[in-house]
Amino acid sequence: MPEERSHPEVRDAVARLCADYPDAYWRDKDRDKAYPLEFVQALTDAGYLSVLIPEQYDGAGMDLAAACAVLEEIQRSGANGAACHAQMYIMGSLLRHGNEAQKRKYLPDIASGALRLQAFGVTEPGSGTDTTRIKTRAVRDGDDYIVSGQKVFISRAEHSDLLLLLVRTTSRDEVEKPTQGMSVLLVDLRDAIGNGLTVRPLETMLNHATTELFFDQLRVPAENLIGEEGKGFGYILDGMNAERILIASECIGDARWFIDRASGYAREREVFGAPIGKNQGIQFPIARAHVQTEAAALMVDRACRMFDAGEPCGSEANMAKLLAADASWAAADMCLQTHGGYGFTVEYDIERKFRETRLYQVAPISTNLILSNIATHVLGLPKSF
Repeated sequence: MPEERSHPEVRDAVARLCADYPDAYWRDKDRDKAYPLEFVQALTDAGYLSVLIPEQYDGAGMDLAAACAVLEEIQRSGANGAACHAQMYIMGSLLRHGNEAQKRKYLPDIASGALRLQAFGVTEPGSGTDTTRIKTRAVRDGDDYIVSGQKVFISRAEHSDLLLLLVRTTSRDEVEKPTQGMSVLLVDLRDAIGNGLTVRPLETMLNHATTELFFDQLRVPAENLIGEEGKGFGYILDGMNAERILIASECIGDARWFIDRASGYAREREVFGAPIGKNQGIQFPIARAHVQTEAAALMVDRACRMFDAGEPCGSEANMAKLLAADASWAAADMCLQTHGGYGFTVEYDIERKFRETRLYQVAPISTNLILSNIATHVLGLPKSF
């Protein structure tokens, strides 16, 4: 029985678009470590990357459930929405905390695709998930901020026009709370690269366009400050619920892709004169992965409904991300095991998707940190750090 789906018209349209970019397309991009420019452009032209931008700024003005539908269907098709998904949640900081002049300057061009806002600069080598310890510093100098420091694991910087950057404008030891003194700047990468910003690619186990960023006296106009100086940490946190729910929906799409592939293979592959799917040792793990995925999908739907209703949903967003990432990883392992040796071959695409979905045990937040958050904020247990 097919699962209940929100925004079926969006899902069907996205699935049709993705059909123009079959497995071979993604296989080639993965092999060459190339950015899927054609796919991203097609999504942009169809308006799917602007679903969360209000109509007054030339977007579709839809809810988070619509954005989740887009990303889930991308992953379920065998594609990889990580090439462009960040625009959906990065844009929220500008929309919620930017001034009207900034929104009118950037959002219509982001909606049309004239500008890409795909890069998000938070993580640093010495801070990891302890964001309060970032050291990249921005010092006010007249009408500019002068930025110096380093970021790491910053995706899509080479394929974006704009970067949302978290910096310290006041040192950690000069504020009452460690979460104070951080600010958000919108950096125009077209001007910055080669003029104080150096981008160095990082080779990883998957095609994720990951880089290190080095800032050396980069000048950023003060008018590009998002919101108020010193309150940037709150602005970043504000977008994390949407980020986790959206990526959870991608994990559900991945899981369903793995289950579909495993089920199809198990029906067709014959060993000892019968389809391998006849064996409970094959069919039970597939069934268990399906059950786990459908349960996780309910949590994602719940978190999404709460977000769209304007209700506090931090814990629900975290739980959705955890359950969905676990479901996709379990389904990936099951699918690889079902295919046996063929699962390791490039032509079956299992190993590619296996690598891609493994990322979400770590990013954008590790499952361990989610468990710590639930333990302390929901269950009232003492903090471990």
